[in-house]
Amino acid sequence: MSSCTSSLAKDVGELKAMMKAQNKRIDTLIKHIKEGCEAKEEAPPESTMSNMNPYIECLNPDILYHLALSTDTTDFPKMFGDVRFVCMGGTAARMLKFANFIMKEIGLKMNSGVKLKDLAEDANRYALYKVGPVLCASHGIGGPSISILLHELIKIMHHAKCQNPVFFRMGTSGGINIEPGSVVITSEALDGQLRPVHEVVVHTVPELRPAKLDRELAQELKSLSDPCHDGYDTIIGKTLCANDFYEGQSRLDGAFCSYTPEKKKAFLEQVAGQGVLNMEMESTAFAAITNQAGIRSAVVCVTILDRLESDQITTPLEILKEWDSRPQTLIARYMQKVLFDIGDEDCSGSESCDCAGGDQAQPAQEVQPAQQAQPLEQNQSIEQTEPGDE
Repeated sequence: MSSCTSSLAKDVGELKAMMKAQNKRIDTLIKHIKEGCEAKEEAPPESTMSNMNPYIECLNPDILYHLALSTDTTDFPKMFGDVRFVCMGGTAARMLKFANFIMKEIGLKMNSGVKLKDLAEDANRYALYKVGPVLCASHGIGGPSISILLHELIKIMHHAKCQNPVFFRMGTSGGINIEPGSVVITSEALDGQLRPVHEVVVHTVPELRPAKLDRELAQELKSLSDPCHDGYDTIIGKTLCANDFYEGQSRLDGAFCSYTPEKKKAFLEQVAGQGVLNMEMESTAFAAITNQAGIRSAVVCVTILDRLESDQITTPLEILKEWDSRPQTLIARYMQKVLFDIGDEDCSGSESCDCAGGDQAQPAQEVQPAQQAQPLEQNQSIEQTEPGDE
C-alpha cells in the first residue's frame, strides 16, 4: 500500500470515528431533553467486584493507606464512579506519560495553566492519575508491590460502585527467541515453577490462586494491531513471572550466580518450547487478583531484548522510549473502540495486508484522536499551575 493511499485510508477512518462519536453524544443529549430535567436519577447500583472482603463494610472510615485516600475525606462514587479502565505500569513517569497520551486519544483536554495531579502524592509510594474514565497507576516492581496496589484499587472500584471496569498492566519485559520491540499479550501467566498460579501464604499455609487472564480480551487487543503499519509484531503467548530480576530469570549478570551459561541457555530454550514468549515480575499476581475480583484484565508488554542473546539492556534510550509506547498505543486503540463504538476497520483506518503470517495480528493502524476534544470534568486529577507550564 502506497503512503498516499495509507494516509487517505487513515483520514477516512478518523472521519468515521469522529462522526460516530459526535452522533453518540447528540443521541445522549436528545435523550436527556426528552426525559426532562425533573426525571429522577436512579440510585447507583452496587459495584461489580466479586468475592469482596465482608469486613470492609465494618470499616468506617476505610483508609487506603498506600494511596492516601479515605472514605471519610473522599466521595468515591463522585470521584471514581465513572471509571471504566484501570491502567497500571511500573513507574510514575510511565503512567504520567500515559495519562497525558490517553487524554488526547479519547478526546479530552485541559485548559492552559493546569496539569495532571497525582491523587496519591501524599502517600509518596504510588502515582495515581485520573483522566475521564481512565485511572492510571504506577505499581512498582514485583508481585508484592503490585498486589498491595491492586487491593486498594479494587477497593476504590468497590466504594465507587464501578461497573465492569477493565484492568490493564503495561510495561517492559525480556523476550525469549522473539525480536526485541515486539509486543506480547499474555495468554497465560506462569510462576517460576511454570504453574499458572499465584502463591499467597496465609497463616503459614500456601494458597495457590489461579492466574487467569481474559482470553477474549487478549484476542480483541490483538485484532487492533497490524505489523504492516505498526512496524513490529504483536503476539499472544505465555509469560513467565519470576520473583526477582536476576537469578529468578536465569541471568548471568547478578551479584550471585549458581548455574552455568549452558544451563541458562537450556532453561530458556525449555520454557520457550512450552510457549513462553517473555519474562517479567508482576503478571501472576495481577492475573490472580483481578480474576478473584471478577475483573476482565490483560497484560501487554513490549520486549526490550532477547534473553537468548543477552542479559544486559544495551538498546539506546531513544529506541527504548519508542518501544515503551507500543503497549500504550494498543491499549488506547481498545479504549477508543469501546468508548466510541468504533468497529475494527474504523479503528484501524487501514485495509488488509498480507505481510503477516501464522499467529500474527489482524490488520489495524495507529489511531489518532478522531473526535472533538472535550474538557475534563471536575472529578479529574488536575491542579493549577502557572500559565505556560507544561
